Amino acid sequence: MSVARSFHTASALANESVLVTGGYNGSIYYNSAELYNSSTGNWTTTGNMSILRAYHTATILSNGSVLVAGGYNNAYLASAELYNPSTGTWTTTGSMSVARKFLTASTLSNGNILVTGGNGNAGYLNSAELYNPSTGIWTTTGSMSTARYGHTAVTLANGLILVTGGYNGTSYVNSAELYNSSTGNWTTTGSMNVTRYHHIASTLANGLVLVAGGFGASNSYLTSTELYNPSTSIWTTTGSMNTARYYHTGSTVANGSVLVTGGCNGGACISAEFYDPSTSIWIPTGSMNTARQQHTAFTLANGSVLVTGGNNGGYINSAELY
Repeated sequence: MSVARSFHTASALANESVLVTGGYNGSIYYNSAELYNSSTGNWTTTGNMSILRAYHTATILSNGSVLVAGGYNNAYLASAELYNPSTGTWTTTGSMSVARKFLTASTLSNGNILVTGGNGNAGYLNSAELYNPSTGIWTTTGSMSTARYGHTAVTLANGLILVTGGYNGTSYVNSAELYNSSTGNWTTTGSMNVTRYHHIASTLANGLVLVAGGFGASNSYLTSTELYNPSTSIWTTTGSMNTARYYHTGSTVANGSVLVTGGCNGGACISAEFYDPSTSIWIPTGSMNTARQQHTAFTLANGSVLVTGGNNGGYINSAELY
């Protein structure tokens, strides 16, 4: 990449390019963006966002635009903007009602975007809001039962959004809850066996949800992983990772396995491993060339996984493919 970045975003565009936005290099927040061409392996700069931001979200809309929302740049951000891949330019859109960083963003079946939690000027947040791409307007929706920061949100096959774990300003959380876009309401579901935040969550081909690692239980970095069954609302423990991980990434690959990279024991590392759903076992795989945490990982259309940026005591501009 042209600059070193952590806490940035990476999103796949319809033309199979990957858009990287914003981030932080230890002293500077970025508004810059760049594109990775998976056919050539080259990066090119594109239009800058109007606002410097890290710890934000980036979501592909049904019309191909990219919605960037929230984040932080020495101030908590409520602003949002849209990237047009055809022109390489950004335009501002409606702002959220609450400034927030470390939020989650999920696409609903009706095309609206749900953002949840994070922290901001009001502290740790349980609020949620919806962005309507047709109007560019945000509206508040039902609030979660607890404030969450460093949590995850995944879309289930039935269209519900499953939110797990996080930190509520007082304690680490093992609870989980479901958002129903038809009613705008949240309902609690089974709790994880372990409190955790800054973990990863991935939906498997069989419909189960895998969560792995993070920090929480007994104030420790976690190797533990567990599976959520949407049919029963029950969590079951599955095989543990070989390394405790935090600020790591999780990517589903073509064979249905989940690849996790970096973020070992509270620091950067080169190691990677993958979860085999058929055996419930984690298997070490080839190491990255550069130790990383706070990086991104994205599965490309050709099946490769693109890892970008991060931090290993210094901030990183390199990228690599698995």
